[in-house]
Amino acid sequence: MQPWIRLTRSAITLVIAFSFITTLLVQPSRTFNAAAASRDPVRARRGMVASTSRIASQVGVDVMKRGGNAIDAAIAVAFALAVTYPAAGNLGGGGFMMIRMRNGKTVAIDYREMAPAAAHRNVYLDKDGNLLKGEGSSTVGYRASGVPGTVAGMELALKSYGSGKLTWSQLVEPARRLAAEGFPMGNILVRSLRGNDYLSRYPETRRIFLRNGNFYNDGELFRQPELAATFARLQRSGPKEFYQGLTARLIVEDMKRHNGLITMEDMGAYVAKEREPLRGSYRGYEILSMPPPSSGGAVLLEMLNILEGYDLAKYDSASSDRYHLTVEAMRRAFADRAEYMGDADFVKVPVTGLIDKAYADNLRKTIRPDRASTSVEVTAGRPTGYESEETTHFTVVDAQGNAVANTYTLNDSFGSGVVAKGTGIVMNNEMDDFAAKPGTANLYGLIQGERNAVAPRKRPLSAMTPTFVLRKDGSLWFTTGTPGGPTIINTVLQVITNVIDYNMNIQQAIDAPRIHHQWLPDEVAWEPYGLSGDTQQALTNRQHKLVTRPRYMGDAQGIMIEEKTGVRLGATDPRRSDGLAVGY
Repeated sequence: MQPWIRLTRSAITLVIAFSFITTLLVQPSRTFNAAAASRDPVRARRGMVASTSRIASQVGVDVMKRGGNAIDAAIAVAFALAVTYPAAGNLGGGGFMMIRMRNGKTVAIDYREMAPAAAHRNVYLDKDGNLLKGEGSSTVGYRASGVPGTVAGMELALKSYGSGKLTWSQLVEPARRLAAEGFPMGNILVRSLRGNDYLSRYPETRRIFLRNGNFYNDGELFRQPELAATFARLQRSGPKEFYQGLTARLIVEDMKRHNGLITMEDMGAYVAKEREPLRGSYRGYEILSMPPPSSGGAVLLEMLNILEGYDLAKYDSASSDRYHLTVEAMRRAFADRAEYMGDADFVKVPVTGLIDKAYADNLRKTIRPDRASTSVEVTAGRPTGYESEETTHFTVVDAQGNAVANTYTLNDSFGSGVVAKGTGIVMNNEMDDFAAKPGTANLYGLIQGERNAVAPRKRPLSAMTPTFVLRKDGSLWFTTGTPGGPTIINTVLQVITNVIDYNMNIQQAIDAPRIHHQWLPDEVAWEPYGLSGDTQQALTNRQHKLVTRPRYMGDAQGIMIEEKTGVRLGATDPRRSDGLAVGY
């Protein structure tokens, strides 16, 4: 453990502000000097875990020290985060896990939530066809939840790719113990709870997380006995208990009391799926990422294909030239996302066409070097070839070279705001990731089309983008991912190009300032202190509309394999993380 490496939440301001001030005083055309402003990544020779929680990272390392592989460790980390990072770590949500085995086999596990059978296209519209607000909507309360997939996803990962040296019960035990015995609360968790009106809506949530107004303080032990009991049932009876046993009944009974949609039949019908990862390349390096129902992999590869036609390295990493081209790639890929993406089990998604390099060549021809496009003039393209913001990411690499990149979510911070009575489980509000009314913006301002309309048993579209990048010899180079709603895809894009085009190490690439454009609204978001005055003016002169985000984008985690030594380099994001990469 090297506590001096860790940056506090406020220190990211100093990191970016330092580079910003240096830019103004020393070299106006160059903004971010990652090597000067960033800390070193954490180094370890054998295994490494990078997550948003130092406690959860240590849980994963302990599993590997006991003989478990990266998949075993990832399962234990996922359950531990349900205790230590309840805003997004979960049993009541879902997500995506990318697995790369030491022999090169790579798979994607889809454990995204599913719509209950009672859900239908207009379930979140009033009698006049307008979106419902508040209780009963797709964002708040009992009707906002899809059927959770996390437990089933972890079960599938363990059965198919675990080491066989540790049992399900052993991997659940660290989370049960943390919930039962408590853990000291960090400042970020305390601040997320204090005065949180969203969590005060429901009695069980208010009692557990707000202590009925007697708010927690830094360093206090946070115990969750109901959640500990749920983990104990999962240990005794296995994963099926969550979907068919007492836990399922408690969730469903609470749903019935509050006009929720989820039934016992819905719980029992849930299934996690193994899918084929999307494969692309960027400047000769292979990129492996998530397929639908995540839009992340396809949109990422489309943007990389567009940018591959430019020599980004000749521009400074934070120059207006680099940002202009990046924004234009984002604009076009997100326009396609709105039109084409959905659950490929239900609708045709033209993934092959979207990630085709010839398609990117055509899109690139529409980009002017001297002027921004407008999102009115940029509509979805015509790819060929059909085929079948509160989130958290962690990544694990073990001593044998197996790797996991996992992103999972409750959707909004603390999901729907509901804790299912008697379980300690925070429920998701993932139904808002459907197009509750196609063509109307969701919680994150994303416009989504008919392909992502609500339907029974359907999985909502996601932006989660757990990704592997391989060296030209086919070995694992680095892996990364992040939370952040639609900013997820663009954060992963910028981390990848920071490494490949600007020769940053994984920590530098994660620390660097970020921008975001998602087609609509037609604006470029940037982080506080992230753009120099000259860069802002240059982008404005190109007719980009700039808006400053009130907070930083994402919470990326990553691990890089040092080429000559094989040392694991772990990196956590200083933006909003209590985390630390932990290795051995």
